[in-house]
Amino acid sequence: VNFGGLGYLTEFTLDELFPALDMILQGEIDVQRRMMLDATVLRQRQSIMTQTVLNDVVVNKSTLARIIDIKCLVDEQYVTTVRADGLIVATPTGSTAYSLSAGGPIIYPTMEAILMTPICPHMLTNRPLVVPSGSTVKLILRSAREEVTLTLDGQTGVVLHGDDEVMVRRSQRFFEIIQPPGKNYFQVLRDKLHWGT
Repeated sequence: VNFGGLGYLTEFTLDELFPALDMILQGEIDVQRRMMLDATVLRQRQSIMTQTVLNDVVVNKSTLARIIDIKCLVDEQYVTTVRADGLIVATPTGSTAYSLSAGGPIIYPTMEAILMTPICPHMLTNRPLVVPSGSTVKLILRSAREEVTLTLDGQTGVVLHGDDEVMVRRSQRFFEIIQPPGKNYFQVLRDKLHWGT
């Protein structure tokens, strides 16, 4: 239920709650599946944590740290080393969260893809990149002296050390969201982002 704010995921307002419950009980509601990501932190080749996220996996510097270097690989193929304040790896659902604020594209939420968005990159040629959902994204922290944190869906934080690796891949789990009949995603975007006003 949307109690205010942006609320891209919340399909019903408080006023729509009881009619929505009736529609659920009568089987008139569509269920939409959204992909999720599994993120694993490897330190000296040992897994120290794994967590599943709906929106994003974010590697970013602390307030006082300088720019950080993050080596990026997709399916073990070197892509680039991003020099930036950080890097966001997001799902299509997460494309309208932190990634959007960092200049990333909006990806239709039922698509299956992985989005990589640099945060304030030093080089203007570092642009967001969308890769297939079956890819494995590996991020290797190359900034040993800076304070760097991994944040998972904005909820869990882990301090990263130099040469730590963050492996991100599509989860086998899905997030299911109920959607009222006739709900239009583009209308939601127009309303939330004030397009055409």
